[in-house]
Amino acid sequence: MGIALNTNMHTAARRLRLTLLSATILAAATPVLAQEAAPSTEVDLVVVTGKRVSEASVAIGTDQATATVSITREALLSAPAGVTGLKMLESLPGFNVQANDALGMYEFGNSVSVRAFNFQQIGFLLDDIPMGRSDQFGGSPIYRYVDNENLLRVTASAGAGDVALPSYASLGPIVDYFTQAPSQVAGGSASYTRGSDALKRAFLRLESGKVGPFSGYVSGSWIEGDLWRGPGTIDRTHYEAKLRWDMSEDTSLTFQTVHNDYFDYDSPSITKAQYFGNANDPFGRKGRDFAYLGYVPVLAPAVINGVTGPTYSNTNYNQYYKFAINKRKDHLYGLTFKTAVGESIDLSATAYYEDKSGYGVSPEAYATSLASHNAERLIVPGLTAPRGIQYGLSGVDGTRQGVTAKGEWRIGINTVEAGVWIEDDDYHRTQARYNVEGGNPDGAPLFNEPVHLQRNYVSTRQTTQFFLKDTLSLLDDDLKLEFGFKTLDVDYQISGYRNPADYINRRTPSIKANWSDSFLPQVGMVYSVGARDQVFASYSENMALPRGADDVLSAASPLVPAPEAETSTNIELGYRANRATFNASFVVYKTEFKNRLQSFAAPVPGSTTTETFFQNVGAVKASGVEFSGQWKPNLFAGKVYFNTNISYNISEFQDDIANFVLIPTPAALKIAGKKVPDFPEWIFQGGVTVEPTDGLVFNLSGRLIDDRFTNFINGEHAAGYMIWNAYIDMGEGFGFGPFEQVKARVNVDNIFDTDYLGTIGTTVNTAATFRPGSHRTIQFTLSADF
Repeated sequence: MGIALNTNMHTAARRLRLTLLSATILAAATPVLAQEAAPSTEVDLVVVTGKRVSEASVAIGTDQATATVSITREALLSAPAGVTGLKMLESLPGFNVQANDALGMYEFGNSVSVRAFNFQQIGFLLDDIPMGRSDQFGGSPIYRYVDNENLLRVTASAGAGDVALPSYASLGPIVDYFTQAPSQVAGGSASYTRGSDALKRAFLRLESGKVGPFSGYVSGSWIEGDLWRGPGTIDRTHYEAKLRWDMSEDTSLTFQTVHNDYFDYDSPSITKAQYFGNANDPFGRKGRDFAYLGYVPVLAPAVINGVTGPTYSNTNYNQYYKFAINKRKDHLYGLTFKTAVGESIDLSATAYYEDKSGYGVSPEAYATSLASHNAERLIVPGLTAPRGIQYGLSGVDGTRQGVTAKGEWRIGINTVEAGVWIEDDDYHRTQARYNVEGGNPDGAPLFNEPVHLQRNYVSTRQTTQFFLKDTLSLLDDDLKLEFGFKTLDVDYQISGYRNPADYINRRTPSIKANWSDSFLPQVGMVYSVGARDQVFASYSENMALPRGADDVLSAASPLVPAPEAETSTNIELGYRANRATFNASFVVYKTEFKNRLQSFAAPVPGSTTTETFFQNVGAVKASGVEFSGQWKPNLFAGKVYFNTNISYNISEFQDDIANFVLIPTPAALKIAGKKVPDFPEWIFQGGVTVEPTDGLVFNLSGRLIDDRFTNFINGEHAAGYMIWNAYIDMGEGFGFGPFEQVKARVNVDNIFDTDYLGTIGTTVNTAATFRPGSHRTIQFTLSADF
């Protein structure tokens, strides 16, 4: 309620943060103090139980040498139907997840940061298949490949993923998604959801059961709804299937596939001036509902160099919503073989193939198209003069194929693991501007009338990774020491027309680069202090392909030679506790990464247009603490339990930017010691779950995001905000006829309709752009097993 960016809300958020922090410390300390008085004869094996409580081994990463926590299947199924697997990460300690809508469906509205890293520096896997780049345009972001109903758990390492996990994107953080195995019993599940903004979603999963040595399932989900902000729709059709062949007691072969077909209209990012209504918007828009236009306005033609342009040449026609579209089709196939050789050796291998295609539409102003057309018309054949606003079409397609293989050998006190990952990624990008009928924004695109061409290139990545790891079990398995390393080698090439200058200069360059490191070590330790407490520590080094390599080397002023790979070091020290009524994990960390790349825009000499280029802005250091725990006190007879995640993080630039070119003369931009934008110092997630009777579960949770700077010079910030969500499950355990587990669930997100700015389009030294958070949303879901 009200705008979260005013002073009162800012003050209230800070007071609430202190209150929540105090409550969290009290909640954690109370069971600890109570436990000290417990009799020494209490059994060692104790767990917290409940319909929405996770085992300690999953919730706090018992026996892991790194800070590793999970989202369990119970939590996934309690979330709003259709919520993306990426948005679910907001329930984990340290993860700052921003989304344009309650489900996280709008792809370009998603952002994630954790410790010192953002979305493009996190590695994602699905059942041992590395997901490659997370770029929304041309990448393989994880949210296209999973339905929550099919997930077993989501496991995340915020600072140092296991050295065995394949990824060329990760600078440490790894998130692993695991899907369910096929059921041994024939049957299935179904659900239907209705919700705010005309949301409709259906889900169906059919299980074959065990038929001889085979078992499998196929599932589908169908989503459609309106954008919550402005005109347009969002549609998604998604299929998953898995077939398992149990070749023997300890050998299996599993085939899995995912098909995703997605379409939506865009919504605009806005500045604070537009949000507050200070931008003199010609259409009177302001606030969080600032959106594209659902109608074609009547505007005066543009006047360029004293010449009046065509009817639809006014730049503001680019606010019409039909010129902002995204369309994707993604197909993934995987084949996994697992076997045991005797009692001490396990082997596994996974081969995968991915095929993707899609396009995006964006408008281009008549004046810009005219200038670009005039620059190319005598060089590129077949061009047509612009009629008005331009239909900007960007196409993507490509394939990704690879194999991972690893083995584990248990010999004495040693567990030795080794493995290899090989992948080829081929990506094709096109971009051109076309006329529309009559130049009218509502006219059909005329693909036989290209006005100017911008891109037509192919980029390839050939990746090889090898790892070796030894885990020593000492002191009757109370002490485990891990020593490992990996090598990473990425061969890269981009060729073709990278930008308009390549067309104008009649060139199709081929740029090659290689990023490699033959020794990226990781060491870790877990020491069990009795049966219920553990101390753990880890150190790791990582290297990643430069973020946005295609954008870097296709820019108008590319970095040649190619930029250095980004590198990082991660240090963690932590403590875990597992008691009869609570479990908890506390981590202290320090992280540094070097060679951070940042995009900039500068005027082209002799022109008012800009070109994008990339510059290394040096190192970033982050340090902080993370706490995660769940508590089920005896006070409420086991009917009430609490969960809490809280993190404190300081991320700062370490170097000034030399020869910064956005000012009239090159000079240093002083950012050393400045906070990294979009990294809040405090993040809190907490909730209470109540099970008053069988078949009824109620949950209330809150999430606090602290203030965030929006640019490198820390000249602007977005105020913190608090969001409250709730759900109630009714009927669990109820059945009739052929149906089991028949239940209804109501989810309410943003209960108090808090008005806030969420996703930030960070900048260097100018005002940033934002995506407002969505209004209150309500869902009703009816589901059943059969």
